Parts: sequence; C-alpha cells; structure tokens
Amino acid sequence: MKQKPVIPRTLARQDVDAAIHFYLTDAGERVATGFIDALEKAYAHISRHPASGSPHYAHELDLPELRIWTLPRYPYIVFYVERDDHIDVWRVLHEMRDIPRWLHEGDKSVH
Repeated sequence: MKQKPVIPRTLARQDVDAAIHFYLTDAGERVATGFIDALEKAYAHISRHPASGSPHYAHELDLPELRIWTLPRYPYIVFYVERDDHIDVWRVLHEMRDIPRWLHEGDKSVH
C-alpha cells in the first residue's frame, strides 16, 4: 500500500507542542522523547494504513470520515481524516479531554 504524507493542522501541531512542553516540565526529557517516538510511530502507521483507525467518534461528532488512533503508553488520541493525497490530522488530544468540545475550538469542515 502506498504511504500518504501525514499533514497536521495548526491546532494539531499546537496540541503536540503543549504535550511535549508538559512532559518536559513535569516528567522529564526521557518521557517527552518517548511521546515524540510514539507519535512518530502512530503517524507512520496511519500513513500506511489509514483505514485501520477507529471510527469511534465519527458517529457522535457526525463526521463519518473521522478516524482515531491512540498512542501506546501515552494518553493521547490522534484525530484524522484520510484525503485522496494525504492524511489530514485535525487534533492530538489527551484522552481525558472533552472530545466533542474540540470541534468548537477549530475548523470542523471536511474538505
């Protein structure tokens, strides 16, 4: 299967920066580096197998194209949509966050 480039939106990049900052501040460099490694592996996986992500929130949020991929060992969820030529990463959110609310924080359009 052909890999598709993974392109995080601005909010997804901000989510990742905030998570890295949190881990660096509260848990140390080793944990922060582990988070980055887990995220890179998640991106590589969804790049090759985008349909393998769960549609868990798709119905609840009325976004049938939306998929999620959880990070092992870290409580974060990658929210993404497969496009014809890339993987559109919308957010990377902590699993304890109010997931439906994130739609009000950014662009929810499916283009």
